[in-house]
Amino acid sequence: MNPCLCSHIVIPEAQRRILARLAQFGDEMQEAWDVPRDLSLPGLAESLGVVRSALHIPLSSMEEENLITTRTAHVIGGGSRRRTVVHITETGRQALSDNVPESATRRGRSYGPLPDKSVLHGRDETSEDLAAMLTGGTSVLLSGLPGVGKSSLAREVTEHIINSGWTVRWASCSIDTDASAIGEMWLGESLSDASAIAASAANQRTLLVIDEAQELHPRHSVGVAQLIEHVISRESTILVVVRSPSPFGVPEGLSEIILDGLESQHAISILPSDLDEKEALNVAEKLAGHPLALHLWSPGETLPERVEAVQEFVESTVMRRLSEGGMSTLDELCLSPTPLEIEELFDESGTLELDEAAILRWMGTIAEPHHLIRNVRRGSWPPDEAKSMHSKAAGLWATRGGARARRIQGHHMINAGEMDADWMSENIGDIANQDSAAAAVVLEQAVEITDSEPVREAAADLALDRGEVSIAENHISELRPGASSKMRSARVARMRGDTETALELESSAMSEMAPDERAKATISTLVRLHDDRLPGRVPESLSSELILLADSIDLSGLPESQRAAGNLSIELVRHSIALDSGDLAEAARARTLIESSIGEDDNAIALLDLRSSLSSLTEGSTSPEAINAARKAIESCEGIYRIRLIHVTLESMDEYPDWLVEAHSSIIEFRLRDDLPMQRRLCAQRWYWRGVLEPSNRLSHWNEAVSRFRMAECSSAAIQLISKIAREI
Repeated sequence: MNPCLCSHIVIPEAQRRILARLAQFGDEMQEAWDVPRDLSLPGLAESLGVVRSALHIPLSSMEEENLITTRTAHVIGGGSRRRTVVHITETGRQALSDNVPESATRRGRSYGPLPDKSVLHGRDETSEDLAAMLTGGTSVLLSGLPGVGKSSLAREVTEHIINSGWTVRWASCSIDTDASAIGEMWLGESLSDASAIAASAANQRTLLVIDEAQELHPRHSVGVAQLIEHVISRESTILVVVRSPSPFGVPEGLSEIILDGLESQHAISILPSDLDEKEALNVAEKLAGHPLALHLWSPGETLPERVEAVQEFVESTVMRRLSEGGMSTLDELCLSPTPLEIEELFDESGTLELDEAAILRWMGTIAEPHHLIRNVRRGSWPPDEAKSMHSKAAGLWATRGGARARRIQGHHMINAGEMDADWMSENIGDIANQDSAAAAVVLEQAVEITDSEPVREAAADLALDRGEVSIAENHISELRPGASSKMRSARVARMRGDTETALELESSAMSEMAPDERAKATISTLVRLHDDRLPGRVPESLSSELILLADSIDLSGLPESQRAAGNLSIELVRHSIALDSGDLAEAARARTLIESSIGEDDNAIALLDLRSSLSSLTEGSTSPEAINAARKAIESCEGIYRIRLIHVTLESMDEYPDWLVEAHSSIIEFRLRDDLPMQRRLCAQRWYWRGVLEPSNRLSHWNEAVSRFRMAECSSAAIQLISKIAREI
């Protein structure tokens, strides 16, 4: 057909919406082997907010008119089976152009994992009212039953708000989400301090969104509630989307809006257009206008007798229509603690069936059952059957490598009642290094079912590494009295800024330790005290304290294999003190011992030499030669060594050249480990320097630095920085 012949044809609204969606994809998709799920029939129906069967008539008509073409192709993330996909033709693009007015230019911006926008039915007034409330400065808790359309409504509202010039920052929760993860979705970087997250994210004409808040584990819901409080205290606008009941009630400062089902005249628009109007109204009434239930219903299926029986309908009708393969895949997805890539499934045979039945909820290429269906299915398993299923799943995930596999395996082992302390000690570190919030959930669940001392110790240690003082205290209180519990309590005291109590506890603990453990603990204390200050020279009073402590350390109790490492740590501190005090002879002595221990080619030697050259002043300033040497060294390395070089160079200068500022910007995203004290301190210092180098965000960065210093047990540094913040204010 000649495109010109249909250039002035008025197409029905249903067809126009389909074409508008298809037109978002280029012509190259027509020949592609892999295509987005949005071009499949289930994906297209989902984005348009209708049941799949509602597409049959308009698609057939459009194909006859050459507005679209169909074929089979592999759908990205949809498993191995090929599916029917739809493409717009050139004729279709011309028809759309003649029937769609110019859209308004989007003026606002969005951040975070916004879900794909779908067509809503019967929510126009609610959407407009909610958008007006939010842009008027009213924060909202949007609640309702699962599947009633809360997230879809929130997405529609954000679209209005973005088009009005606002910024939207969106976060979506899962069982492993904590306040820091929400901040990372909002901002694109990880912060630990709720006040710093709020300060960075909350601005004028900015809407902050937390979706699926009911998925939060109790381990993290308190922290998220505190984040919400900080946002509200800054008079910022937030939209919290949650299934009733909310895990933290209705926070003060939020107005609750409860979303109900659709009115019948709007509900029927989801159903097939060829359905008898009387039957359509009956379906809408019996399913209480529940959008997900309407999507799940198929013509001819039994309807519940009571409008309150949506869950009963899911169990008695929706589940029973599934094949054995469909039910097997559904069970695997329901068992999982997190959404899965289809390729991660051990049995993907039912994926297509579940997708075509509107049972799956997609986030890019990962999927999970709609929460209504998941909750109904989980509730149908007898306890023994559920344990058996989790046990089988644990065995399957045990065959796969990687931290994600261990996290999922741990979930299944816990729910099967098969958790043991040995497995936890071997694997929790790997899980935490990838996602400490996920590790925290695994440990919290394990503690609930076992009284194992090592598991509770691991839970306490992780909480301490994450700076969660109250949670750590709760776990420590359940530990047996002794040196290890006292040392953990000392960490708590330092994080709270109670140095005196920390010293008393630490001293008491060390008196109970074996000589080797006491030596290691004292060396750790020495290094921490050296680092417990803001960047700059070591104060004279601290230098004296450190030298006395270093002199008191008895390494004879350490095994021969560990003495060299212990002595190295001590000499590194002595070298730093000597440089800052101008004692070049002592610095040279320490350097010689360090080099004999680690070799002249070690990065630590190069760092010592660079610091020495930078500390040697010419007419009161660092020499150009030393600065050039620092620049070359920085440009030729990476990782932790690069961060330390940059920090050493920054310490030596009063003014910071552009190349050094850019170098520091390049290390911001390098991930440092929470479980290593040195790296926790390095992270705190990095946030401090960001505050120095980025004046416009100084207060936010320094608030985060204070939090990080406390996590690193550097209470003196935290106090010093708080004083600087006070002066800035």
